[in-house]
Amino acid sequence: MLLDAAESQLVLVDYQIRLLPAILEGPAVVANAVRLGQLARLMDVPVWGTEQNPSRLGENVPEVRTLCHQTLSKMHFSGVPDGLSEWLRPHAEPVAGNPRTPATNTPERNTVLIAGCEAHVCLLQTALDLLECGFDVWVVTDACSSRTEGNRDAAFDRLASAGAELVTTEMVAFEWLRSCEHIAFKAAQALIK
Repeated sequence: MLLDAAESQLVLVDYQIRLLPAILEGPAVVANAVRLGQLARLMDVPVWGTEQNPSRLGENVPEVRTLCHQTLSKMHFSGVPDGLSEWLRPHAEPVAGNPRTPATNTPERNTVLIAGCEAHVCLLQTALDLLECGFDVWVVTDACSSRTEGNRDAAFDRLASAGAELVTTEMVAFEWLRSCEHIAFKAAQALIK
């Protein structure tokens, strides 16, 4: 099964200012997250962000934060208990009394691409919860990391065993495009090179 941009959403998890200096290959991971966000914008794919306890870990780095339609401040390691799944399901009206639920009239997009830090904590728990909520989850591995390689790789193994698909940024780009005749091909190609 190939990814379809019209059925996709992107979630960028916890690329936070105070966390990133400790993250393995942090600059490369952020660069791929930014590429993903830019590709998503080219392809009209909604982009959401999360921030774990931002009063302690800071906001997401600006280059990631500006790509997100909205950013969820969360205290749980998974974004789902704090309202992420409601953001990913369309609503004609905001849920009364819940400012975390945005109004949208867009069709349902059941494919969730997810990337972020730390892979073995917040990314893993969010992805597993999204799978449990019935979403098709695709983990963009080259835009994910942890403080150690072992933790990152253990997260990928567990996510694959749970039913998540593992992909790379370039795989996402070319599957969303499908053809060199796509109107966004040249712009997407420039982001990848």
